[in-house]
Amino acid sequence: MLSKVTIAHTDLMVSRLCYGTNMLGWSIDQQRSDAILDKFAELGGNFIDTARSYGDWVPDAPKGASERAIGAWLKGQNREDFVIATKGGHFDMRAGDYRNRVNATDIASDLDESLNHLGVDTIDLYWLHMDNPDTPVSELIELLNDARTAGKIRWFGASNWTDARVLEANDHARATGKTGFVAVEPFWGLAKPHEQNAIQQGYQLYFEDHGGALKDADLAIIPYCSQSRGYFGMLEQGEDALPDALRAFYDNPVNQARFKAAKTIAQRHGATVPEIALAYLLNQPQQVIPIFGASSPTRIEESVKAAAITLSAEEVAELRAE
Repeated sequence: MLSKVTIAHTDLMVSRLCYGTNMLGWSIDQQRSDAILDKFAELGGNFIDTARSYGDWVPDAPKGASERAIGAWLKGQNREDFVIATKGGHFDMRAGDYRNRVNATDIASDLDESLNHLGVDTIDLYWLHMDNPDTPVSELIELLNDARTAGKIRWFGASNWTDARVLEANDHARATGKTGFVAVEPFWGLAKPHEQNAIQQGYQLYFEDHGGALKDADLAIIPYCSQSRGYFGMLEQGEDALPDALRAFYDNPVNQARFKAAKTIAQRHGATVPEIALAYLLNQPQQVIPIFGASSPTRIEESVKAAAITLSAEEVAELRAE
């Protein structure tokens, strides 16, 4: 069973793993989505992450497909038992609108749509999905505080922001007596990416290389891509199991060394390599609550096992082999 922690400086008590739902409602139909979410809840999971844009890349899927799937499932649950996080301010792929939409008008619109899709009155943790350096942090902090006062959101965080912009925003919040970001959602997993290839596929600011001051900023770190897209599990099956896209993303000497360390530590703990890769994040010195993906109840069960693994500081350092 997943234990729970309170996200620092909030009243949000969440499971130590967060279920990421970008496939629900389009790749995974409602019946299968319900079964996956049921299993997560059965194992103690209560923290669910989605985004206004998830599923919008599929023309015949409903707008906001992932949020709608979660909303349909929530109708049969006690809403207070779950912490729902969603994101706004991404491109509007359904409308073909690829300008930067991180501004007060577009975020307010996304937020209202998310509330409607999810069928809730309040979003527990609201993320800005990306940043726009041309929008002053003061404008965004004011908008989010207004939404909080209106009861539309409880807390908020930043996804895919630089450490400098997050700190600037929180400095402004403190100076003006406002609430600031309580968490960051960065790109982070054990596998170190080829940066240029990652950027081409929409991933940026790998946390170990770009997190910098955020590691000691007293913010919860809630990373996506925490299982490195299944890289180590596939590598365990042999080099031939790696799709070309994943090879281009992660195949490098650093990850060969990390894979070797993960295999050694997995044997030591009687665990699998993917479990150790996820445990690497769970055993960081900061408050880290990884977002993991799963396409079936069985995958949920497999990933949840990682939360029971305690790694020593020496083992965490061993996994960070370069």
